[in-house]
Amino acid sequence: MSTAQQVPDILSPEFAADPYPAYRVMRETAPLLWHEATKSYIVSRYEDVERVFKDKAGEFTTDNYAWQLEPVHGRTILQMSGREHAVRRALVAPAFRGSDLEQKFLPVIERNSRELIDVFRHKGSADLVDDYATRFPVNVIADMLGLDKADHPRFHRWYTAVIAFLGNLAGDPEVTAAGERTRVEFAEYMLPIIRERRENPGDDLLSVLCSAEVDGVRMSDEDIKAFCSLLLAAGGETTDKAIAGIFANLLAHPDQLAAVRADRSLIPRAFAETLRYTPPVHMIMRQSATEVTLSGGSIPAGATVTCLIGAANRDERRYADPDRFDIFREDLATTKAFSAAADHLAFALGRHFCVGALLAKAEVETGMNQLLDAMPDVRLADGFRPAEQGVFTRGVQSLPVRFTPIQG
Repeated sequence: MSTAQQVPDILSPEFAADPYPAYRVMRETAPLLWHEATKSYIVSRYEDVERVFKDKAGEFTTDNYAWQLEPVHGRTILQMSGREHAVRRALVAPAFRGSDLEQKFLPVIERNSRELIDVFRHKGSADLVDDYATRFPVNVIADMLGLDKADHPRFHRWYTAVIAFLGNLAGDPEVTAAGERTRVEFAEYMLPIIRERRENPGDDLLSVLCSAEVDGVRMSDEDIKAFCSLLLAAGGETTDKAIAGIFANLLAHPDQLAAVRADRSLIPRAFAETLRYTPPVHMIMRQSATEVTLSGGSIPAGATVTCLIGAANRDERRYADPDRFDIFREDLATTKAFSAAADHLAFALGRHFCVGALLAKAEVETGMNQLLDAMPDVRLADGFRPAEQGVFTRGVQSLPVRFTPIQG
């Protein structure tokens, strides 16, 4: 068992500026690390993080979400296990795959992307974060749920406060208070809408959730509110950072950008490699149900385990030349990159694999195609170098680009 003295602390400015060198040291010298400030065991090697997520032996739970998520969302599907989890997942999952996704929500995705691009397509310049990535997934989710997109500023403020709460590893009381306040505000906003939708259902996702039934079980108002809160936060923050990340990575590798522009079937590869190379979520926590032995030592029962996705996804034991962005790499299978059998760990794995993975893929494919069509010669603004920020979630905060507007 290693202690934190040998590696840069995950709460340090040095780590926040660039965590990847620290990740490498952890994997090599401290694959299991007790972190006093967060009272958690940190695991960084691919094989260990994969084992925690897949949890084939029932060694890990999501009980940690009682303190990590419940104060801001209420009790969500992520905390559930067994039949309760299976039924809740069966209630919500159909909307995020197959015919529902293609027939009902693909037009919503396409329209929302086009509306955002229409604002800047004739200007010759845009910030792909502010003008597009931070707005697109939230607008899609609001539309899917049948909420008023004019409330976008509120949605964005709420999910930003929630993500800050989740990533509040240093325990800042103001961040905690803002997150907890969001739960109250969101409930006051959402519960009357849910009650109204039960009385007057439409063809939106919220109406589907209100009426869905599996094995005689229906979701309560509180269940639906908590799921919508989770959907806005998880679907907003992650897809937002993924879209910005794909463009940042491709703009830094012009040959790969040219390849994607010429062959759009490479977009899923670019997305999968971005999820591996610069994942939007760098840490996911679990709790040990029993004493578990991993690389570097053992974890006692009832401990919080911090899984470093950002470290595991660059483990040289799993990937060749892992610090190189390469959409053509042969050790990342695109065909299963958006399923629970994914090679990368950005969506987690196992029964708590991200329910919105295919929605994210549809958003990214649609958005990338439309952006590349609108900006065929897209390039970074002169002198700008994208910089990632964040520890718990991480991505570029700004991405100003220039392009020649298409006439007509």
